[in-house]
Amino acid sequence: MANVSKRGGFGLLIAALAVAFLAHPTAAGKFPEPARDTPRAAARDFQTAVLAGGCFWGVEAVFEGLEGVGDVVSGYAGGQEKTAQYEMVGTGRTGHAEAVKITYDASKITYGQLLKVYFSVAHDPTELNRQGPDEGTQYRSAIFTANDEQKQVAEAYIAQLNAAKVFKNKIATTVSPLQGFFMAEAYHQNFLRLHPTYPYIVYNDLPKLDALKKEWPELLKKTGTK
Repeated sequence: MANVSKRGGFGLLIAALAVAFLAHPTAAGKFPEPARDTPRAAARDFQTAVLAGGCFWGVEAVFEGLEGVGDVVSGYAGGQEKTAQYEMVGTGRTGHAEAVKITYDASKITYGQLLKVYFSVAHDPTELNRQGPDEGTQYRSAIFTANDEQKQVAEAYIAQLNAAKVFKNKIATTVSPLQGFFMAEAYHQNFLRLHPTYPYIVYNDLPKLDALKKEWPELLKKTGTK
């Protein structure tokens, strides 16, 4: 397997173990539905969403499990194509965030529903420039919007969650126009599915899938998560 040493090693494993036992920020009651959302399409309509929430391995796996999602690709957003390479992005100096590009059928799932999963189980949106044991701007919480409609829905939902004090701390997620998405190296694609016993996956990402199944069973693929 290619070099993923930044997410391996004994020290990181200990950090991951600590994070695994920390409770995710809790909501007061059921996590709220977006008050503003894109309309459900009347017929099959494939659209894309680009979201960043820390290491893309777990985020990719979460969204792959949703009904209406056809494809999820791990990659880089927020920087230039020439520096969209794992080792360069890992320096935190390229402007990129590890992100996923989600292709979904808007007649089966809305953009707002994707954001609901993103904020509730895919990552901790209150952490600034980090997620769990991973630190740096490349692990920031960020929504890259494809159009003004996505921008309005994302900003409205963040304001809604903050106003409702769903999380103990203020949401750190940024919203900005998508300038480009660059697919990550092949060994990053479907990483969780291919390496389910990898220590980082076990302690940081499998709990996200458990939370998805518990919190949003109605949104899961009828055949179950991948």
